[in-house]
Amino acid sequence: MKQLNNNTAIYMRLSRDDENYGDSVSIETQRTILTQFAKENGFHVVDEYVDDGWSGTNFERPSFQRMMDDVESGTVNCIITKDLSRFGREHVMMDYYLEFYFPEKKVRYIAVSDGEDTEKGLSDFVPFKNLFNEWFAKDTSRKVKTSLNAKFRAGERTFAYAPIGYKKHPDIKNKLMIDEETRWIVEKIYELALLGNGSAKVTKLLIAEKIPTPGYLNYKRYGTFANIYADAPEEKSWSWTIAQVKSILRDETYIGNSIHYRETNVSFKNKHRVRKDKSEWLRIEGTHEPIISQSDFDKVQGQIASRRRERKDSTTQIFAGLVKCADCGWSLSFATKKQCKTPYSYFKCSRYSSLGKAYCSGHFIRYDTLYAYVLSRLQFWSGQAHMDEEKLLKKLLNASDRETGVIRKKQESNLKRAEKRKSEVDALFARLYEDWVAGRITEYNFNMLSAKYQDEQAQLDEQLKGLKAKLNETRQTVSDAEKWMSYVKEAAYPTELTASLLNTLIEKIVVHEADRHEDGTAEQEIEIYYRFIGKID
Repeated sequence: MKQLNNNTAIYMRLSRDDENYGDSVSIETQRTILTQFAKENGFHVVDEYVDDGWSGTNFERPSFQRMMDDVESGTVNCIITKDLSRFGREHVMMDYYLEFYFPEKKVRYIAVSDGEDTEKGLSDFVPFKNLFNEWFAKDTSRKVKTSLNAKFRAGERTFAYAPIGYKKHPDIKNKLMIDEETRWIVEKIYELALLGNGSAKVTKLLIAEKIPTPGYLNYKRYGTFANIYADAPEEKSWSWTIAQVKSILRDETYIGNSIHYRETNVSFKNKHRVRKDKSEWLRIEGTHEPIISQSDFDKVQGQIASRRRERKDSTTQIFAGLVKCADCGWSLSFATKKQCKTPYSYFKCSRYSSLGKAYCSGHFIRYDTLYAYVLSRLQFWSGQAHMDEEKLLKKLLNASDRETGVIRKKQESNLKRAEKRKSEVDALFARLYEDWVAGRITEYNFNMLSAKYQDEQAQLDEQLKGLKAKLNETRQTVSDAEKWMSYVKEAAYPTELTASLLNTLIEKIVVHEADRHEDGTAEQEIEIYYRFIGKID
């Protein structure tokens, strides 16, 4: 359907890797091409949308999302990019937008350099262009990883900001050198820890002495994090957290080592960061001058290990690491009140306990109250799993979004087409061989066509492998739900809670502050996030 009024968005994107290709793909070059095209063809430009430094495989880009919101609201009904790769480099999502979303929303899309326009009809080469663009992103990712690995093993260290106590070496690229102006802060933190102070106590002392945080020091020096510190109250400059102190006390940077690959992306498409097992880390020793001695560092690690989880009676609290504060996100600490006729145990926000009411509130909840609630929910879901497994699975799967379903249908359609073409090519190859044996075609033609079909067979095999892998990824929701159901069924109507049971079924328990009423009663919300499936209560 032809659009009478083209309310146009011009969209520009540049990833960090694209910068290596010079001005030909720069934001300014894209802007010049797009504005000139819009002017020459009479398009009314509503707004510009720019994602600088964002990968084309990531469709959660901020300006891209803002543009899609404007499409939804009707503000935009035409999108122009320099080429298809500027819009995205993930062919499944590209097909979704070009084949489903844009036609449904009556949005016109133009890729100027590629000569593609949905109003005039897309060429048959678009799917291949999208596949190539995705392959390009994958190949670039592989090359970058190989290059980084070589740098790491040579003792280099890539970083946006140097850790506190260090600064970038002015003459040697990718190397740290001690910052004499801030090393004392690191030394003080380790001195306090060696005196027997835990991370919470060290944090309190740093705040009491108004020692500036790493973020604030970067802001004062380089102007970074201005959104956090520019208009913040003065006390923000020394607002240390226990997590920051723990990180410094565990960081081998301070004994001269560089640790790489603590985290990694799920894939070149999915930029979600996942923590890697310590056995997969790459440790390069002696890459720079240490601030802390090995013996002091080892003593501090021993002190940290001796405090973790263990209580005075040498037992481990079954909810350890699971109970979180709904407001600040910190863990709730466990304690027992013994100075009363009937002693009882309870949880309380550790940030409130460590830093006071200026930072959070108590989020107090009795251990027996939490225990009873969590047990009742696990008993309920165990009962549901045993009563009607199919109904429960359907309930769990309803949590998955509609877009995943659309993508899965598209992937299944692509897979069927590829499988059909593979069968056709196999049959053609068999007939070709029969024709050659029967003398109906020359050996020259046989060899030429044979090479062609073999190339297509190899390409189809690779395509089928990729499509099946992608389809398996989108089916992961079903797999996760079934996995959780198998675990909850194994629990078989639990009558008591154990650390093993809780850690098998639950990711975290979020406790809200209680709402107290005038009649003296109170209500308190508890959210349970289950492993693999999230929140379902």
